[in-house]
Amino acid sequence: FKSYSTKKEKNFNNFVNSNEFNNIKNYLFDNLKSPYKEYSYIIKRNDTLDKILKQYKVLNTDITLLLKEIQKKDVSEIFVGQTINMVTKEDQGLKRIISLSYSVTPIISIEARRDKDRFVVNKNILQLKKKETVVKNIIKNNLYSSAIEVGIEPNIIIEFARIYGFEVDFQRDIRKGDWFEIYYEKYIDENDQVKNTGKILYASMYVNNKELALYNFNYKKDSGFYDVDGKSVVKALMKTPINGARLSSSFGMRKHPILGFNKLHTGTDFAAKSGTPIMASGSGTVTRARWCGAGGNCVKIRHNSVYETVYAHMKSFAKGIKEGRKVRQGQVIGYVGSTGRSTGPHLHYEVIVNKKKVNSQKLKLPSGKILGDNARQSFEIERIKTDVKLAELRGK
Repeated sequence: FKSYSTKKEKNFNNFVNSNEFNNIKNYLFDNLKSPYKEYSYIIKRNDTLDKILKQYKVLNTDITLLLKEIQKKDVSEIFVGQTINMVTKEDQGLKRIISLSYSVTPIISIEARRDKDRFVVNKNILQLKKKETVVKNIIKNNLYSSAIEVGIEPNIIIEFARIYGFEVDFQRDIRKGDWFEIYYEKYIDENDQVKNTGKILYASMYVNNKELALYNFNYKKDSGFYDVDGKSVVKALMKTPINGARLSSSFGMRKHPILGFNKLHTGTDFAAKSGTPIMASGSGTVTRARWCGAGGNCVKIRHNSVYETVYAHMKSFAKGIKEGRKVRQGQVIGYVGSTGRSTGPHLHYEVIVNKKKVNSQKLKLPSGKILGDNARQSFEIERIKTDVKLAELRGK
């Protein structure tokens, strides 16, 4: 009996996996006219929920009601690359929404379902646990690949580079054997999967034959990174306004690559891939964001009464960048291109001090602010706490 049962089961499994069964299954699916349809749509650039739903020919009254309920949750924004899942029902030639769901962030999702003639919308927030971690590595080829190698998330690497951008030129200062250490927050789910990252609490880097340790310190709603002596790392201008570039032409006399004669090169050129983001090297007001002739698409920023910077040959400006707009240090203002008089994609970067163009790579900027008495006392207490926690985590 057992042998017969096993043989019967084997025959059934063979039938389920056969072409004959699949043909029957597909025939039934094609001919059972279910009123319900499932859709999955990957959000593209310039999409809106309204636009997406209309392309599926959903009833307009459903779209209006659903969007109104979603807006009440303050999460109506959608992002490129996310997936929208939707179920509709066709009734007397009209397509109605039965359910809709999509992720807003790695921890927030929206779920909507029909309840007679209205929609119930839930904003689901994944419960995460904060975990503090310390990661250290030796730089082999470049900072990014060496950080990825030890599992550091890309957004933390970018933030680390931004913090050290005032002191370190990541394309020219770093040598093999230099090292870095980052102490930061992660948010993990019940399966220990990282769903989000938090703040960098401490960072250290050995470069140019010296170590620079920086502590994240918050005092009276003013936060920043400070060295062991309580001096802010922030300066008026960052050393370089672009990551992943190489210095292709320095400030000074050179043979112009297009015109062919010697000419004073009044800026610094950074060769990079077309589309590479360009950052404002300091906070200030955009005084120019337009076509600049030989400079192509260019942006000029006035930082204060002393400093101005110029960024030329851009492929395009970042969203919202226009004359009169205030920008913050490190904000993306445009993208590398080859517009104007140019031989290839690069950024032409100028620093102007008291109306005179100077060599940005040799400019000595004033040191960052030093914490005052009360703030300094608070900083010392927090610094000691951080050092104790670091010792504990390093020992694990």
